[in-house]
Amino acid sequence: MTNPPLPARLRPRAAALGLTPFYGDIHNHSDLSYGHGSFPDALTKAALQLDFVSVTGHAHWPDMPVDDPSVAHIVDFHVRGFAKLKAAWPGHYNVLRGAEAPGRFAVFPGYEIHSNAHGDYTIVLADLDNGPLELADDPGSLKRALVARYGDGALAFPHHIGYRTGARGINWETFDPDLSPFVEMFSMHGCAETSETDRPYLHSMGPVDGRSTMAHGLAEGHVFGVVANTDHHSGFPGSYGHGRMSLLAPAHDRNAFWEAMRARHTTALTGDRVHLLGEIDGAVQGDVIAPRAHASLGIEAVAGGAIDHIDVIRNGALSRRISPELEPALVDPEGGDETLIYLELGWGARGAHHVWDGHVTVEGGVIDAIEPRLRGPEIVSPLEGEDSGYPIPSVTHQGRAVRFTVTAEANPNNTTPTTQGMMLRARLDPGATIRATLCGQEIVLPAERLFAGAKCGNLGPIDSPAWRFHQLPRAHEWQWAGTLALGPLEHGESLYLRLRQRTGQMAWTSPIFVRRPQQG
Repeated sequence: MTNPPLPARLRPRAAALGLTPFYGDIHNHSDLSYGHGSFPDALTKAALQLDFVSVTGHAHWPDMPVDDPSVAHIVDFHVRGFAKLKAAWPGHYNVLRGAEAPGRFAVFPGYEIHSNAHGDYTIVLADLDNGPLELADDPGSLKRALVARYGDGALAFPHHIGYRTGARGINWETFDPDLSPFVEMFSMHGCAETSETDRPYLHSMGPVDGRSTMAHGLAEGHVFGVVANTDHHSGFPGSYGHGRMSLLAPAHDRNAFWEAMRARHTTALTGDRVHLLGEIDGAVQGDVIAPRAHASLGIEAVAGGAIDHIDVIRNGALSRRISPELEPALVDPEGGDETLIYLELGWGARGAHHVWDGHVTVEGGVIDAIEPRLRGPEIVSPLEGEDSGYPIPSVTHQGRAVRFTVTAEANPNNTTPTTQGMMLRARLDPGATIRATLCGQEIVLPAERLFAGAKCGNLGPIDSPAWRFHQLPRAHEWQWAGTLALGPLEHGESLYLRLRQRTGQMAWTSPIFVRRPQQG
């Protein structure tokens, strides 16, 4: 099955709380405003690898630098994009309702407002009831307008927060947790967890400022959750590696998803569908708990590849680092040789692309889940390129086989991947074999060969498209569960988890906050 919910045996702590992780992208763009890529196609692509989505329109920029000739080209495409969204907004609800698939795929309306002074905000609406655009010039006015129109059926969150205040980065002085249950701290812009990360901001808008980070907001005592989204501008929500979010909900239900977002029960992800849970006495990420004399932190981690480490960040400092390689602790000790088969497709001569058609089967084992890891074109501005026009990818599970057709562009340089991929979670018997047919090329790989290391090949001579089966991780490498003693928890503390895989894919939970109960 493609993207099934994680089974209870791989999330026992979450299951005991009645929670399941679901995955989405609620900030991305298409030709609905000034992005590329068909808006209806964007919804179709989103359903290939996400449980929920909001495709965002560009709507408003009150302090746009209209009098500066040097940025007239930027002003121009924004003005045209805003007008395009305004005209399309009433009718776009019909497309959203057509894409909604209850129990399988949830769709939320969304748009964004730029601001030099206050930072950019993405607005998400709970319902598909033809609600109008509510525009405002600052967070306070926006909150009043949204509450008057939608009650608690709207939220707005700051995105690409890391730019400096005054240059479309977050303004913590005007941040309001009632308007914004969370902030977007990772996207294709980069990572704004702290001042220094290995995912720097490289866009023309500038680098990360230390006072615009997640760490600074926590140090100032703000209460907020964290998410990641792609902010992709070529009609490909969830584009792999650019940012996704997960939320913890009791069921695949749009109302449950909305309540989870409002409750900050969220995790920011770079790409893989990681399940990462932090729990203290039944409270999970995003919750506010009272101080206590003794506390323990329960951790549950099911990653998309071998875990390098899991960090506990307490009050802005590294409190504990866990290495599953040194401290193995399986989530499911009865899972046997359960592993993650990751096939990556692409490479080849610069500027070229290739249509990959084929299938993968497992002999001597069972495929339990398929996770597509698909990318769209690398576009963040309408001035940077055009929609590729490639066919919508197809990834299906048929019995013991996974069949696919997907177009992969050659990597444009030595640091930017444009490969396409898919991950198969499988339980293998001793002596299992993985067979693949890739564009007519037959590949037979004993599982033991892949447990020892990755295997790659080309479709032709040097510079031809290439494939790679990644090294198979053992179960203790991609899952970990345990309980850590925290000692006393005092008013004003915050605590969150950060997971890093060996591939560089990451996850960050929303913090758990410790606050004295308010006196009523």
